[in-house]
Amino acid sequence: MPVKTPLLDTVGTPELLRQLPETDLRQVADELRAETIDAVSVTGGHLGAGLGVVELTVALHYVFDTPRDRIIWDVGHQAYPHKILTGRRDRIRTLRMGGGLSGFTKRSESEYDPFGAAHSSTSISAGLGMAVARDFDGASNNVVAVIGDGSMSAGMAYEAMNNAGHLKSRLIVILNDNDMSIAPPTGAMSAYLARLVSGKTYRSLREVGKNIAEKLPKFFADKAVKAEEYARGFVTGGTMFEELGFYYVGPIDGHNLDHLLPVLKNVRDSESGPILVHVVTQKGKGYAAAEASADKYHAVVPFDVITGAQTKAKANAPSYTKVFAESLAKAAREDSKIVAISAAMPSGTGLDLFGKEFPHRTFDTGIAEQHAVTFAAGMATEGYRPFCAIYSTFLQRGYDQVVHDVALQNLPVRFALDRAGLVGADGATHAGSFDIAYLGCLPNMVIMAAADEAELVHMVATAAAHDDGPIAFRFPRGEGVGVDMPEKGEILEIGKGRIVKQGSRVALLSLGTRLAECLKAAEELETRGLSTTVADARFAKPLDEAMILGLARDHEVLITVEEGSIGGFGSFVQQLLTDRGMLDTGGLKLRSMILPDTYLDHDKPDRMYAKAGLDAASIVKRVFDALGRNAAAIKALA
Repeated sequence: MPVKTPLLDTVGTPELLRQLPETDLRQVADELRAETIDAVSVTGGHLGAGLGVVELTVALHYVFDTPRDRIIWDVGHQAYPHKILTGRRDRIRTLRMGGGLSGFTKRSESEYDPFGAAHSSTSISAGLGMAVARDFDGASNNVVAVIGDGSMSAGMAYEAMNNAGHLKSRLIVILNDNDMSIAPPTGAMSAYLARLVSGKTYRSLREVGKNIAEKLPKFFADKAVKAEEYARGFVTGGTMFEELGFYYVGPIDGHNLDHLLPVLKNVRDSESGPILVHVVTQKGKGYAAAEASADKYHAVVPFDVITGAQTKAKANAPSYTKVFAESLAKAAREDSKIVAISAAMPSGTGLDLFGKEFPHRTFDTGIAEQHAVTFAAGMATEGYRPFCAIYSTFLQRGYDQVVHDVALQNLPVRFALDRAGLVGADGATHAGSFDIAYLGCLPNMVIMAAADEAELVHMVATAAAHDDGPIAFRFPRGEGVGVDMPEKGEILEIGKGRIVKQGSRVALLSLGTRLAECLKAAEELETRGLSTTVADARFAKPLDEAMILGLARDHEVLITVEEGSIGGFGSFVQQLLTDRGMLDTGGLKLRSMILPDTYLDHDKPDRMYAKAGLDAASIVKRVFDALGRNAAAIKALA
């Protein structure tokens, strides 16, 4: 058998792809899948979802005139094959690395990324906005939203569909059904029916039927329209989408190009809208290790392509996520009222471990943070102790519910905020930058931040025992710092910090896991003759006022350090000191160290914290700047 000439090398852009005959697309898809696997084996990242849309990616770029036609990938981690096909193949092995490609779609990265997506369920709303804007401009381009990988579990998707059905703008939604099929494709007959109902002839006949029905008495007209919808729904499914105002096509096999191409051409050429095309795919398709995995290789570190073995570095300490999960399970063994709630992230938040032991006390609401928060609030009203484990960045989606359904009613919901601070390869979209500020402004809220994994154990115990209102505790992605772990969590006094190292001239007041960097900075400052106190605030709210006022009174310099945005812990401390008149005389040099007022791109965590100015060297420099002297001058005065 002759060796096939590689084609992927010749189709660096969709324009070149569209010059190939359709018979070559199967080979392109196979090469694209192999390239995706090889690239992610080097960089790590999201694998399963991308492998599931290889054929769909090829078909979309072949049928549609991208970038003039807009393709919006919901939850942009599906888009690695899309990036390879759209002029970024030469950089695909920089994925999620400093200065390299983002792990998600990003407008500033390529004209083929019309909308940035890393949180889910936004594509239909964004696509509808683009479609309406197109109509205002009198343009004719297509707008295609590719949604799936669990994103249809979020209410925002249905809000957008409801609005799209009302506006009747020409919009194409591809439902990438890669988890549990609403209606599985049934081979050739299903493909034939999808092609038939998406075709111009059928749609024209349908319009004729509607025109005739409009001339009938209302009773008969309504019955005729309903009869057509239900007859089609009985054969093809999709009645729910029809009720929302979409013309439903499918289900079709998303890995069969002979089925995909004619249907996509039909909907491309349709002058009506909106249309939903139901495509069934398999996560991890074409890579045995991913197909056999329970989580379909959703996210991976670098791995061996042949064996599928992931090359995880040996951990020096347990991850914060694991410490949280084990501590919560330990508390739940002693308290039958403790329940755990996740919004589609049971493994990411560690609640899969909790769920193995307490399956009936573990709830996954899907990608529905708003519902998760209010669901937890409802359980709290009945005397249960819900732990709502949601990434800091994802809780933003449920903020109204935190305000109105939890804090306003002073309900004891426990918020476990994973991924607080910077998150390395996932970048700005997943960084937990704002929770101290957005929770700290709420009456009744208690906020804790763990300085290390042992402190996290204590904070889980403290949250479990706290029945006086809402309480949140934040912790970062990754491993702990390697401290000795307590046998049992200690219930902390609410609003009470601790002095970790006593000094006399400079005070470093840390909130969260920058404590280790503060201790390193203190060592350096001591060598420069600056006696330094290091304190762990533990609580952003309520503040340990006695400790903070003492630090301000007894030191020349007081610097607050946190992994959060402006408006957080440092602002709270400054408000306290201002209100107490501690800044009136000008004797105290108060400074705050926070995340910079910008979005930091993905990189290795250590580099990100150095760039943010939150490492030990930056803390030392901040002290020198506050004193108005350089390091040499301070050394000389010591």
